[in-house]
Amino acid sequence: MMQRRNKRRLMNEINVVPYIDVMLVLLIIFMITAPLIQPSQIELPEIGKASAPPVEPLEVAIAASGSLTLRDRAGAGKEQQVDRSQLVELIKAKQAQNTDQPVVIAADKNVRYEEVIKVMDLLQQQKIRKIGLLTKSK
Repeated sequence: MMQRRNKRRLMNEINVVPYIDVMLVLLIIFMITAPLIQPSQIELPEIGKASAPPVEPLEVAIAASGSLTLRDRAGAGKEQQVDRSQLVELIKAKQAQNTDQPVVIAADKNVRYEEVIKVMDLLQQQKIRKIGLLTKSK
């Protein structure tokens, strides 16, 4: 009776030979295809004008009285009272030295918007580039 019991027991071992065969086939496939794969090349950006620090803008301040002041932020923030013709000449001279020189217009909150538009229009008519408005953040 004892002999019959042993024959009916389930086999609890796993046959790993097929897994080893599959792994060896995959290993051979990878060994053959790996040298054929070309490594990808990445085109990195070059250092150029984008890395140059931004130019400090020229600030045209319009006071409540309507007088114009030109402040050169790059030149130690020096200010000078100017009239409209002097303003155009000074800005053109600065933009002749540096073509990326921006100009911002700052106006007192009591100045009529029409005055700001007149100054901006004057600068645009004289072919002055990169004109913006300066605002105060709260």
